[in-house]
Amino acid sequence: MSHSHGKEVLDDLAPLGRELRRAIPDVYKGFSELHGASLAPGALDTRTKELIALAIGVIEQCDGCIASHARGAAKAGATKQEAAEAIGVTFLMNGGPATIYGPRAYSAFSEFYDAAHPEETAAQ
Repeated sequence: MSHSHGKEVLDDLAPLGRELRRAIPDVYKGFSELHGASLAPGALDTRTKELIALAIGVIEQCDGCIASHARGAAKAGATKQEAAEAIGVTFLMNGGPATIYGPRAYSAFSEFYDAAHPEETAAQ
């Protein structure tokens, strides 16, 4: 059985989010502003912040968070090794459950990374 942990998860969640957003637009607007401010470059760059969020998604066992921040980390320029190492820290902090959600996160990140870097994928 094959599972997608990246784009397919986001595609499945999108219509649900749009429906709820119509019901509570101000809440979504506030969250969007918080999201933007939290991930904006500062002392930490956006890539690092997305990797932190990806790791928290693993700890929280949130497939939607994993997919969203895997995409964000790949878009922000994170490498597969950086994602793997950030996920590795989750094993320390969350033990066994992270060994289940960590591979999901790495799969999601790899999906978005490979889509953004087709030349590397073709060379493998």
